[in-house]
Amino acid sequence: MNTRTSRTVVAATLALGIAAGPAVPALAAAGISAAPGHAAPGHAAPGHATPGDPAREAPDAGALRVAIQGLPKDDATAALVRVSGTGGGWRGSAGVHDLASGRPADPDGRFRAGSVTKVFTATVVLQLAREGRVGLDRPVRRYLPDLIPAAYEDVTVRQLLNHTSGIPSVGSGGDLDDWYAHRFEPHDPVRTVREATSQEPDFAPGTQQHYANIGYTVAGLLIERVTGDTYASQVSRRVLEPLHLEDTYFPGADPTIRGPHNHGYQLFGTAGELRDVTVWGATDAWAAGDLISTTADLERFTRALFGGRVVRGPLLQEMFTLPDASVREYGTGKPAAYSAGLSMMRLGGREVWGKTGGRWGYNTAVAATRDLSRTLVYSVNATDAKGEGMNPTAMNIVVAAFGAPSAG
Repeated sequence: MNTRTSRTVVAATLALGIAAGPAVPALAAAGISAAPGHAAPGHAAPGHATPGDPAREAPDAGALRVAIQGLPKDDATAALVRVSGTGGGWRGSAGVHDLASGRPADPDGRFRAGSVTKVFTATVVLQLAREGRVGLDRPVRRYLPDLIPAAYEDVTVRQLLNHTSGIPSVGSGGDLDDWYAHRFEPHDPVRTVREATSQEPDFAPGTQQHYANIGYTVAGLLIERVTGDTYASQVSRRVLEPLHLEDTYFPGADPTIRGPHNHGYQLFGTAGELRDVTVWGATDAWAAGDLISTTADLERFTRALFGGRVVRGPLLQEMFTLPDASVREYGTGKPAAYSAGLSMMRLGGREVWGKTGGRWGYNTAVAATRDLSRTLVYSVNATDAKGEGMNPTAMNIVVAAFGAPSAG
């Protein structure tokens, strides 16, 4: 059963530094710890740093320690962090396993990875393309003629993956309390796609970019149609098993997180009611966001993926190629930032590729420089996991690992 804890909290501010305001007294700070065999907080693991090259220097352990200190607090109850690369590695955890017991967070705990799932989905589609079973420039309707109507006959597989399909988003609507009330209701991906494609396109395919789950829901169904197998089975056989990602799995209709995990909490209402939202169905996200994993598994996956050991050959470049410069973000006109499965930011003066994900109570990210000189994986038990903007603790971790966002 989900427990509810009423607390008044200070509204979190989005800033590049530590969130403003004191920690809530009832959420006393937990210590920062490192697991045996890894660098203790404040000390980078041995490596071969290149003086004067920030991307190849040892991680700034002090900045990383500060980024997660003081947990639990208003915006997060726990954080698990792994940084690795040419200059060495750092691993730390902070906060609590749950608010009721107050015991330290499990550094090896499983968590909901949210939209990081999209990286796995894109990976399998690109593998199928390499095998000649899927054509990235072919219409999706060629593979799913009974599901994709004529109004969307020009949408290609590539456009599903880089969010330029124009297929509109659909959802149950309602506020957070409504989502909470229906958190165990199952969702059918076929019905979701039929509902979406019964509407008018947001824009002509390939002309704008609109980040949403719908393209990856279609991609999951495409994988099943082409292989004659379930989406979860294909990702497991092609990615999880070869890389020995033994703590990563798809929950299906099970709303729990199996195995060791830290609890997730979400703020509700203006009074700041904090509810335990650990148990929550993820069938609404499916191939776009239902994965459960650990920081160790996601780090191993990221290094294998960027290193060309998962998607082989020229097709890997699809994950590091943004749409043409003429393609702008739908509704804002900002430059397109999403490739096939990944997104790109400039941090500390260099390109960083990765993916963030959010489910109620959990924020996750995988990120790395293209040459793997620096990688980051984190899980933050965020109390505003579906809020606007980036969680303050998560932003602190990103800046500590890579540097501040930069333009150009």
